Amino acid sequence: MITPNTATRAPRRQPKVVLARETLDRLEALAEGALTRTPELADRLLEEIERAKIVSTSKLRGDVVAIGRAVTYRDETTGQSNTVTPAFPEDADISEGRISLMTPVGVALIGLSEGASFRWTARDGEERSLTVLKVEPEAQHGNAL
Repeated sequence: MITPNTATRAPRRQPKVVLARETLDRLEALAEGALTRTPELADRLLEEIERAKIVSTSKLRGDVVAIGRAVTYRDETTGQSNTVTPAFPEDADISEGRISLMTPVGVALIGLSEGASFRWTARDGEERSLTVLKVEPEAQHGNAL
C-alpha cells in the first residue's frame, strides 16, 4: 500500500532527452560559461546533457525539440499554450518567438519529444509543468516575406 508520505518521496521520472552531437560542444560551453552568472540554470543544462542520448543530427527524430525547431507546449499550471523556437543566446529574439536556450524554459524544452511532460522552475521561483504538444521542422532562413 502506498501512503501519501511514500508517494511524495518517490523520485519523479524524467522524460528522455535526445541531443544532436553537432551541438553538444556548444551546449557544454554555454553551460560552463554560465556557471558563475546563473549557476542553477547552468547546472540544470549540464544535468540534461549528462542524461541525454546523443545522436547525429541526421538521426535526430523530427518530433524532438532542437535549436531552430518551433515547438508548441502547454504550461500545465496556467493551461496556456505557447509556440517558441529555441535558439542560441546570440540568435534569440523574443519578439520573433526565438527564445534563448539559456532560459529556464529553454533548458526544460531542449531534447524533449512530442508528448513529453517536464517540471521546471520559472524565474519567479514558481514550479511549473509543461507538455510538448508539437515540434515543427527547422525554420528555413533567408525566405522572402
